[in-house]
Amino acid sequence: MISKKVNKKNQKFKNNFFTKDESRNKREVLILGIETSCDDTCASIVRNGKEILSNIVSSQNDIHEKYGGVVPEIASRKHVEMIDIVINEAILRSGINIDEIDAVAVTNRPGLLGSLLVGVGAAKAICYFKKIPLIAINHLKAHIFANMLSDFDISTLNDKFISLIISGGHSSLYLCDKNLNLSEIGHTVDDAVGEAFDKIARYLNLGYPGGPVIDKISKDGDSNFVRFTRPMIQSNDFNFSFSGIKTALIYRTKKYPELLEEKNIPSLVASFQAAAVDVLVEKSIKAAEYYNVDKILISGGVAANSRLREEFKKASSKKNIKVFIPPINLCMDNAAMVASLGYYEYLKNNFSDLSIDVFSRSDY
Repeated sequence: MISKKVNKKNQKFKNNFFTKDESRNKREVLILGIETSCDDTCASIVRNGKEILSNIVSSQNDIHEKYGGVVPEIASRKHVEMIDIVINEAILRSGINIDEIDAVAVTNRPGLLGSLLVGVGAAKAICYFKKIPLIAINHLKAHIFANMLSDFDISTLNDKFISLIISGGHSSLYLCDKNLNLSEIGHTVDDAVGEAFDKIARYLNLGYPGGPVIDKISKDGDSNFVRFTRPMIQSNDFNFSFSGIKTALIYRTKKYPELLEEKNIPSLVASFQAAAVDVLVEKSIKAAEYYNVDKILISGGVAANSRLREEFKKASSKKNIKVFIPPINLCMDNAAMVASLGYYEYLKNNFSDLSIDVFSRSDY
């Protein structure tokens, strides 16, 4: 428990250095972003919320591949090893001096607690030593800002939009207003879509992470090879279910072992991928129509999937809905999206003191 004395000290620090600066909207602002919510150690320098000066990602995929998924304790220990290296590299490649940084934005929710603690601890140390503001960032909201770093201009937003966040840990639909307030309107009732991809890849011994390898193999397959059901696609809500597609594939291959022959694998995974993508596209378009909005922002690791990008483009053009998807490198966890959101929080003086904690779940 933090003592009252320490709390007073933190409040004094906040009052001394986190004061309102009326010139913030008129000058260059450099934000250091730090992201360690899962298994990637990330740091980035972003200028004025849009210009990426550096974006460093240290991946742990090779470490976790033999386990078929992320091992939290291993992930946090690797973050400890890499955090200083990654931050220093981000500053070096940006071409700026650390003294030029105006604030540090760091993910403190949701994620693996041990991993989050490493990033937040580093951010606190920098802010305390440099006497600059600390900005706590929600990882899910940061994913939306990956779009702000590409072809979406938040300043042009006058109405609500739909946000689809899809990854190994999250598969949710949100209704967002121009102030980026999120209201969840749909979520997966079982596996996240990226999690389902990982489990199928592990079952078929294709490697880890499952999403990229299935996407690649599927290009040589027939997506109509097996007609998997599209769970909940006709339900009267905007929720998803991906566990059923995964289970259907497993049961089908046990009943028909010939499906596991090497020549059939590309078409098998292409059929699985098609079913998952169809559900995501259909539900998202329906949500946009229901709430009478004409924009859908997609983000998260699964947003890199090539079939998903193609199917969203086809469906949205028929409905006159604009779909925004970041470049592939910004779909994955990264610190540039954290720094971008941090910039807009900086302009609003939404600072945190040095007693902030980390949380495994999101409060939006």
